[in-house]
Amino acid sequence: MNNSLLHKEVQIYLEKNFREDVSKIVFKGSPFPGVSAQELAVQLTGKKKAEKKLPTWFKTRGIIYPPTLNLEQTSSETTAAYKASLIEGNSIVDVTGGFGIDSYFLSRNFQRVIHCELNEELSEIASHNFEVLGAENVSVYLGNGIEFIRNSFELFNWIYIDPSRRDDAGGRIFQLSDCLPNVPENIDLLLEKGKNILIKTSPLLDLKAGLRELKNVHEIHIVAVENDVKELLWILKQEPSEEIKIKTINFGKKERQVYENYWGNEHTVRFSEPLAYLYEPNAAVMKSGLFDAISEDFALLKLHTNSHLYTSKELKDFPGRRFHVLKTLPFKKKKLKAELDLKKAHITTRNFSESVASLRKQLKLKDGGEHYLFFTTLKSEEKIVLVCKKV
Repeated sequence: MNNSLLHKEVQIYLEKNFREDVSKIVFKGSPFPGVSAQELAVQLTGKKKAEKKLPTWFKTRGIIYPPTLNLEQTSSETTAAYKASLIEGNSIVDVTGGFGIDSYFLSRNFQRVIHCELNEELSEIASHNFEVLGAENVSVYLGNGIEFIRNSFELFNWIYIDPSRRDDAGGRIFQLSDCLPNVPENIDLLLEKGKNILIKTSPLLDLKAGLRELKNVHEIHIVAVENDVKELLWILKQEPSEEIKIKTINFGKKERQVYENYWGNEHTVRFSEPLAYLYEPNAAVMKSGLFDAISEDFALLKLHTNSHLYTSKELKDFPGRRFHVLKTLPFKKKKLKAELDLKKAHITTRNFSESVASLRKQLKLKDGGEHYLFFTTLKSEEKIVLVCKKV
């Protein structure tokens, strides 16, 4: 870490120029002795990314940012604060500390946090930022977090691990056994040294695959931000559980939608043709696979086993989007354009053979407007188009 970046004039420069074209700044060169143009570029890029993702870091003068890849891999403040709200205790080891966002938020609920990081520069940056942010109860360990746990005589209240999901070529991976460290390979050690384990995995990881590779799973939290699944959080304990809670949460701009149920339970599902209202689950619920559970819990009728769209006569609360059904049309290509009589609309397909792009081209519809078209299939296997407006 270059301490010259902390000089007052450099910090003021970064605050004034983080929205500028970084390539132009690099081309001009650095105006500061002891600070290269490339180092300025890293800080300017980091500050720009932090504005929305990490507002606490963005607002704090004296923060040092890591290279872009490290910043992309870190949690956002929204997801870090959420995972920290789930757990508390005396001690926690952050096995793969990285830039330190999770460690910082965990420090609010724990007396002691051990931040482990293999990369020396990243460890130094995290340590500096903890000091700037006043996180005095975080201690930094430079080295392998798994080996730190293995060599410790302490039984920790919690162990948190966010395995790296990049291969040697920088490509994305998501299977647990392919990540570093290999969690399934070390699961017995983790359960021996931690009373409780919190694991963050890729949103692409299949829940069934995760359950096959892990032990003693008690809860799975599916975290989405503005309908985009960002993290899967797995809570393990030393004792096995007969039931596994699945909790979905979608952070919107103005509200958050929460729904939870249990893995593998059977539910009664009823079907219907479209009624007055249509319901589309948010991304976190879609990832959970709790399609029958949500139908039963909200007393909604499904259109088809595989469509994952729901309907009702009366408007109900729902963890997803709600629409008023204006009309239901059979999917007949020759007549459809005239029957729709629209120049633009939002298009969604569910359990439908044609793509959004193909349908938009056929119907000559621009994207946008107040109308929402759902192309889907009923239980009778009839293909239909639902013309809707948002509630």
